[in-house]
Amino acid sequence: MALTTRQQITSLANIDFFASCRGEDCFVGRPFYFDYGKLYLLINDRHKQDVGGIPEGCFLLCSYDRAKSPTEVVLVRVLGPTKLPTDQDVIAAMVDYYKESAPTASVQSPLDSFTRYEFQFSGLECRVLGTFYKVAGGANDGRVAFGSDVENFYSANNYSVYKPSGKVLEYIVNFKEDGGVIGGTGDARIGEVRYSSTTRTAPTSPVPVYVSATDFLAKRTALFGMTRTGKSNTVKKIIQCVEQLTESKMQYEGEELAPVGQIIFDVNGEYANPNRQDEGTAIYELYKPKVTRYSTIKKADFKVMKVNFYRDYEQGFGLLQGLLADDDSDYVKAFRALDFSLDPDLKNDPSYATRRDRRVAAFQCCLKAAGYPEHSDPSKRTRIKFSGESTTLNALSGRTINPSDGITLDDATTWFTSVWASYSTEPFFQTYKQKKGKDWADDDLKALLRLLTLKNENNRTAPISGYKKLIPGRSLHTETVDKLYEDEILDLLRDGKIVIVDLSEGDPSIQRTYSERICKRIFADGMGRFISNPTNERGDNYGNFIQMYFEEAHNLFPKKEDKDLAQIYNRLAKEGAKLRIGISYATQEVSSISSNILKNTQNWFISHLNNRDELREIEKFYDFEDFTGSLQRATDKGFIRMKTYSNAFIVPVQIDRFTAKKA
Repeated sequence: MALTTRQQITSLANIDFFASCRGEDCFVGRPFYFDYGKLYLLINDRHKQDVGGIPEGCFLLCSYDRAKSPTEVVLVRVLGPTKLPTDQDVIAAMVDYYKESAPTASVQSPLDSFTRYEFQFSGLECRVLGTFYKVAGGANDGRVAFGSDVENFYSANNYSVYKPSGKVLEYIVNFKEDGGVIGGTGDARIGEVRYSSTTRTAPTSPVPVYVSATDFLAKRTALFGMTRTGKSNTVKKIIQCVEQLTESKMQYEGEELAPVGQIIFDVNGEYANPNRQDEGTAIYELYKPKVTRYSTIKKADFKVMKVNFYRDYEQGFGLLQGLLADDDSDYVKAFRALDFSLDPDLKNDPSYATRRDRRVAAFQCCLKAAGYPEHSDPSKRTRIKFSGESTTLNALSGRTINPSDGITLDDATTWFTSVWASYSTEPFFQTYKQKKGKDWADDDLKALLRLLTLKNENNRTAPISGYKKLIPGRSLHTETVDKLYEDEILDLLRDGKIVIVDLSEGDPSIQRTYSERICKRIFADGMGRFISNPTNERGDNYGNFIQMYFEEAHNLFPKKEDKDLAQIYNRLAKEGAKLRIGISYATQEVSSISSNILKNTQNWFISHLNNRDELREIEKFYDFEDFTGSLQRATDKGFIRMKTYSNAFIVPVQIDRFTAKKA
């Protein structure tokens, strides 16, 4: 995706648009009905042939004939055929002719020229997209602008309709809502205009389509389509476009744009790894020096996303919360509700400190019971230490174990197990409650002791799975790690690097756990920077732009019926813009994506969808209803209907193929 050359920019910017769009060689017909939203066009077969056909979705320009020097034209899009008032007479005449010319007839009756001429006419229904006009007066005098409606119209017979091509069509599809065409730093080619699946006659001069990389910064971008229809290729082109924007060091909002950090949640492993199916198309291959790859398992040249659950117990517990999010067991719900964070208002309260230390110790014992490996060096293994116990409790195991001296995880497990086994019978606990007015073990500690011992406090109910529920989380744990992976990733993104998180190996729950964890860390950092800069002025503490890309988003994002606005992806969609966080998400299941995300999406790239339920979801946005028929029929890879933030209307595009080979 090379940036536009100065020659391309100059030739397009200098085009006399209003004079160029009315050539006789591009005339297609005249309207017989015209209002603010629709135009019905009378067209002849000869004119269709002269302009190379008029496919569904084609752009046409409607010009007022009586203006010697036109200063406005109306842009319309072809929707399909429409009936003419004379159609019934034509059909009747056509049927009579076919009967007379039947093979059984002894004499073939030729069609007279008048009738043949009448048979060549047909009607087309078009949607009015807006008006190109020349601004009169003021600072923008003479500048071409586009309005997404029609301010006024005259009788239909006063207009002629033309099919744009070449530089005129290029001017139209690359026109920006802010009144400009391509030419700014960061504009890059993404493909070329394509109206239909059938390309029987290749155009002599393909019309390039450009996008502005700034359209993606801190915006939401949707990429919808069936598998193998070009979604991932389009994502890679967008990543490439943003990366070139970073390399351009352009001025943005009054200062040089800081390098943009990009992170890809790679569910299928196609961004991080070369593959035979699409050889030479991995992002990693093109940007290897600035790409860091992470994986859920150990692989060559990948960093492993794991946490030392014993040392970083808050982060480890957060991962387990995500892993057990769908478990409805009462004791698991109680476990998920635990809070290991330190309350700054109570940190000097001895009682609070003691209870928190016990809670942490019991959690670490649960990890040990579930088989989470300790450090291979015995001197670096976890030591349990907390105060507030009594001689009575220390002796319950049959041998004295004193946690205040610092004990091993095995001894701590024995200590907690002995305490819990005696909890309903040992007089110490009844006496404690009478004196203190509360249980020795609070609800959080009880929840952990149930997990550790597989029993409730009265020891009478059937055993529970307990710590065994934590076993799937062992794959997320490492006995040695220097820095939390989400902090490492955040630092890389703030340095403007590219991070690829390979989630191709692991069950969906683990994928969601890692994805949410990283997203929450990035969001929290962005929110912290935003709050620390209350005047909303630009500054170092505001941070650079970060772009997130989600493959197979239906596996990660909240479902359509999920209305929880506190959910991280909903928050990214609603609040990400002010935090300079952009998200791009790709899926074939439009209907599964939360409406909160869809409603906040500015950029749309839609390829083939084979399901009417999915197409009905698409119809709710902009005028994609004009394309639902072709979207269901055309299965061509990379054939996209595109609406970006700065474009006023949808453009049908054949996306260029991404390649990791440098030009």
